[in-house]
Amino acid sequence: MKYKKFFLASILVLMTSSIASAHPGHGNNGLAGGFIHPFSGIDHLLAMIAVGLWAVQLGGAALYLLPISFVSVMVFGGLLAKLGLHIGDPDAFITTSLLVLGLLIAFAARLPLIAGTGLVGLFAIFHGYAHVTEGVLEQGHSMAEFAVGFVAATIILHCIGIAIGLSLKNRTGARLVRLAGAGIAACAVLIWMGWIQT
Repeated sequence: MKYKKFFLASILVLMTSSIASAHPGHGNNGLAGGFIHPFSGIDHLLAMIAVGLWAVQLGGAALYLLPISFVSVMVFGGLLAKLGLHIGDPDAFITTSLLVLGLLIAFAARLPLIAGTGLVGLFAIFHGYAHVTEGVLEQGHSMAEFAVGFVAATIILHCIGIAIGLSLKNRTGARLVRLAGAGIAACAVLIWMGWIQT
């Protein structure tokens, strides 16, 4: 029970600090800037935690394959930005990732493993693209250091989502996770409406 309270408190603190800060970490250099970046926007933060939550819901190999897919393809998305390739509006796709992942969690959707890993990988492209565009191309951070920072932060956020999901495995906990999914989807709608800044 203590662990459940700890993890729930952690997620609330992260969400609250994210809303208050709205990407303030872009002024930090290299590794620190990269690490802070995923924590500094509620869109990145919730999407990465959602990947961990959904991985627990799917269970089995998804528990590690979904986060691995997200992290590895996110780096690829960052490289696309560094190479100057245009892939559309990453912010729109990031918000879409919140909506879709939130709904998948809310309905405890059980997609085939290959579809689930492919879906989170698709979303990860746009997260990585945004990280590098905002942190490297616009702020001038070192690509290597910044990438190590945002990869480390992403892994931590995935682990937080997994830890929350694993700590809420009973029937009541599963309902809370699904409710959290609905909340994540609602945040996407509020971002689109301009009520939440990212």
